[in-house]
Amino acid sequence: MATPKIKLYTNHRCPWAHRAHISLAELGLPFEEEIIDLSTPRTAEYLKINPRGLVPTIEYNGEILTESGIISDFLADAHPSHLIPVSNAPGGALQRARIAFFVDTFISKVNSNFFKASFAKTDDEIEGFVKEYVDAVVKELEPLLANAAPFFNGSDKLTQAEVLTGSFIIRLFTLPKHGILPAHILTDISTKAPNFYKWGEAVSKHPSVTGIYNEEDIAKSTKERLAKLRAA
Repeated sequence: MATPKIKLYTNHRCPWAHRAHISLAELGLPFEEEIIDLSTPRTAEYLKINPRGLVPTIEYNGEILTESGIISDFLADAHPSHLIPVSNAPGGALQRARIAFFVDTFISKVNSNFFKASFAKTDDEIEGFVKEYVDAVVKELEPLLANAAPFFNGSDKLTQAEVLTGSFIIRLFTLPKHGILPAHILTDISTKAPNFYKWGEAVSKHPSVTGIYNEEDIAKSTKERLAKLRAA
């Protein structure tokens, strides 16, 4: 298969755009990058490419795709690899279903509490959302990671489950060091959800996940955004 021509419109602070970077890194695909400034109104030129004005957007051999999950799944399907089996491979459809369920559970049942805790205005609100996050991890995700080795479903390489959650996991494992979340969130998880903790620790250290992640910059920008919210 000929190497595709790829241009990624992105912002390195955005965890959703980060998903596309993890995909491209794992698949070893070269690409051109254009940084979109999310702190200012989008340009008319970018709105022609993506009328929603969001990131990521990818141009793949002249075709435009938007939304991080769609982009990551497209890349995995277009370039078969260790990330996810093709659906007609032995057990392929089942593995795809398990990955999809895991990612959907993470996003719909767990992850919103992380952002609520990160940008809550009072200590009581923060502690409440942290508890909800940990409780959801224990109930929803811990059983699904019983056979992680260290990655999803016994894999020793990243799978599509990590591609679609890794950008959020690395924030979970780094931002508490900067006082954005209580440090005990990781202690609570390690005690109550050891499968998730071991899995998350491996994910947060993987080169494809850490590749564009600037911890100091993310922490600084998050604190600045939080200060504005609390001052409003």
